[in-house]
Amino acid sequence: MATAAEKEGVVLLDFWVSPFGQRCRIALAEKGVEYEYKEENLSDKSPLLLKMNPIHKKIPVLIHHGKPICESLVIVQYIDEVWSNNPLLPSDPYERAKARFWADFVDKKVYECGTRLWKLKGEAHEEARKDMIEILKLLEGELGDKKYFGGETFGFVDVAVAPFTAWFYTYETCGKFSVDEECPKLAAWAKRCKERESVSKSVHDPHKVYEFVGKLKKKFGLE
Repeated sequence: MATAAEKEGVVLLDFWVSPFGQRCRIALAEKGVEYEYKEENLSDKSPLLLKMNPIHKKIPVLIHHGKPICESLVIVQYIDEVWSNNPLLPSDPYERAKARFWADFVDKKVYECGTRLWKLKGEAHEEARKDMIEILKLLEGELGDKKYFGGETFGFVDVAVAPFTAWFYTYETCGKFSVDEECPKLAAWAKRCKERESVSKSVHDPHKVYEFVGKLKKKFGLE
């Protein structure tokens, strides 16, 4: 008897703490799609990962009926198109373009700045701290007084940003600032997201993320 995941033919190659992989998990959960999760060892990548993503050799990779889809935002858009219930992207072309812009902004800014925040010291670290606060304030400006980035409905930008809420504690601890104090509306939005089952089951405890970053710092000799 085939499982629901086998019937759907969906496999996700991922790594537990990856905010990019978590986007895919959240999107699949929002759509109610059953899938097989395969945890990757990024120090010893599986033959399947190398076969399915020979260009970048990175997670996440969504495999649907044997065909690979790579890059998290591309995967989330694919999921939204294939499973049309609970749409994540707005129907209006302008609103859809705007959502893609902000998701792309997160891709280009948040992860890179966060990495500088825990990796660098001195003036470079202080610059990363200022940059992170500015990035979060820009996101808060776009959120405004809305419940979610898309308005009343949890959508594409929320899926793109939500996994990084598990990294806020790391950013705050490394940067010695408070998201609650600097960006109270964004902090309240993060709490609302975590009340959703799709998010709470896909992202990890912020302290576990901080422990993971601590191990990375030791690995790179940054302690």
